Amino acid sequence: MIGQLISDFYIYYFDFTEQTAGNPTVGTLIFITMLLTGFGVYDRMAQFGGAGTAVPVTGFGNAVISPAIEHRTEGFVLGVGGNMFKLAGAVILFGVFSAFVIALIKTTLIQWGGL
Repeated sequence: MIGQLISDFYIYYFDFTEQTAGNPTVGTLIFITMLLTGFGVYDRMAQFGGAGTAVPVTGFGNAVISPAIEHRTEGFVLGVGGNMFKLAGAVILFGVFSAFVIALIKTTLIQWGGL
């Protein structure tokens, strides 16, 4: 419901279409999740909401920030920077790699006249 409200906000105030409002909506949800995790609110919401807070978008934001907060006493470089992408790093790596492979296949098909 919150995602739909954010999407409607982008459509109404920023002239997005339903298709183009998806990316800023996802980014906004991740940002809100990171803020709520930083302030300690997200954990309480997760206890109340259960598995509903583990959906990929909000779960990703929480997975990035939680290790950073946990290891902040070790310093910004080794603590925060070194542990921030412990869990989410694999998701980012394989997401970027998969996008590269799909773009390569699509470009090759277009070049050969397949699409």
